[in-house]
Amino acid sequence: MLETWRNINRRTRWIAVVVTLVWFAAVIDWVWVGLLSDHTLLFAGAAIAMAIRLRIEYRRRHENLIRFWFAFTVAIPIFWQAGIYFSDWLEFGVLRGYVARVGLATFFITGLIWVVWGIERISQRLEVERRKAFDLQATLRHEAPVRTKDKEPQAKIWNPLDPQAWYYGQKSPRLNQSLSSFVSYCLTFFLVCMILSQFRGCTQYYDLPAGGGVTETVQQVVKIQKIIRKKFILNPFSAIYYNAPEIDEVKLELSEVTAHQYNIGDGEGEGAGFAGGNNKGSVGFFRLEYAGGDWNQDFGIGGDMNMLIKYTELTGQKVAKQSKAVSPSQLQAFDKVRCPPLLYITGQKNISLGNNDIKILREYIFDKHGMIFGDNGGSRHFHNQFLAMMQRIAGDVKPVRIPADDDIHMKPYQIPKVPIVAPHGGVQALGWFKDGRWICYYHPGDIGDAWADGHAGVSAEIWNSSYRLGANIINYAHVGHSRWRIAQQKSTGEDE
Repeated sequence: MLETWRNINRRTRWIAVVVTLVWFAAVIDWVWVGLLSDHTLLFAGAAIAMAIRLRIEYRRRHENLIRFWFAFTVAIPIFWQAGIYFSDWLEFGVLRGYVARVGLATFFITGLIWVVWGIERISQRLEVERRKAFDLQATLRHEAPVRTKDKEPQAKIWNPLDPQAWYYGQKSPRLNQSLSSFVSYCLTFFLVCMILSQFRGCTQYYDLPAGGGVTETVQQVVKIQKIIRKKFILNPFSAIYYNAPEIDEVKLELSEVTAHQYNIGDGEGEGAGFAGGNNKGSVGFFRLEYAGGDWNQDFGIGGDMNMLIKYTELTGQKVAKQSKAVSPSQLQAFDKVRCPPLLYITGQKNISLGNNDIKILREYIFDKHGMIFGDNGGSRHFHNQFLAMMQRIAGDVKPVRIPADDDIHMKPYQIPKVPIVAPHGGVQALGWFKDGRWICYYHPGDIGDAWADGHAGVSAEIWNSSYRLGANIINYAHVGHSRWRIAQQKSTGEDE
């Protein structure tokens, strides 16, 4: 490796060192320290500088191929982490997941290639040096040269880089050395990944939109509109008969007192929003990314975003520009108080969650005052999977049918009947109730399909009702979380 480093010219070495240090400082601050509020310039500068240097080395690769591959190796983690950062910055959750996986796999394979290449180079050099030493001894004794492998070693060789080390055996020592190197590299790589995964990254924050309001049932009212018709003066003695219209006509119009006439939210404040929010906050939509079946159906534009757009139309509250997908570990990275109030879980196959994932979801519900919104995306199997998941999360809480007159079905919009697109898990909404609130709402009939473009072909009555039910659940979770945040702030102030 020292020889490889010497083959790289001084300018390339210093550029690589400086760019790597800038990138390393940006990653450390972004993930753990958080001194800077914006790392865009650091990541963009490191990526651009590395791209320019990589292009130059590619053009000169015929002069020094090792130098090119060294620059390529340094570029991998820089582009990898920059891709993750900008995916987060642009709120592209799916793209972030792909970048993270591809980057990790590329980094692993590149490191493995360097390990295999380095060990092979060192092994060959040791073999050459040993052969020269024995040839020199034979020449000095005026004897015929004897190969190393034909003589018994004078002492055991312990150097793992030497293929003649005693623990590689007499049969196929080079193959055994290669296999040992591969296993050692894999174990070291995954061990480092496991250690790093135990450190929580930079804390994420979810802020509610500032404002206030009340969450009351949107009332239906009857407006009486009197339409004045033209008046006709008729001659009663005329021989011509006229079918005279009514002079006045009364028209009844059924309409709703909408959010435009009062603020939907909670607490005192200007505009629709929450007293526990701030001016930077907005209502977002988060869904759980898990190992299993179709967690991402109707995700993003054309699905979740339709619900967010309709939510701001129905409530007047500020919403996020993009919906997001979060894994359990990403959910754990959110602040203990300023975290998402609602987590959407859908699918139609298995819900594969480990014990640590279940622990994170339990902490999210009970310690962070979160709420789960389950939606059966397509099978009775998912229904059973969801109930089993909730049993693991909240074993002492049993699911019950949510009454039609419950607040979650009445405010801000009255939902006389749960809208069902397809009864995969029945036609009754189930809920888990604890500590005076619903900690989970389960919709058995694929409400997400009603939000999607085309509305799965259901009637306008069903998809309109689905949007309103979604708005009720989102608002319910945010109102409860806003009040809980205020209580947490007051209790913290009293403790101080």
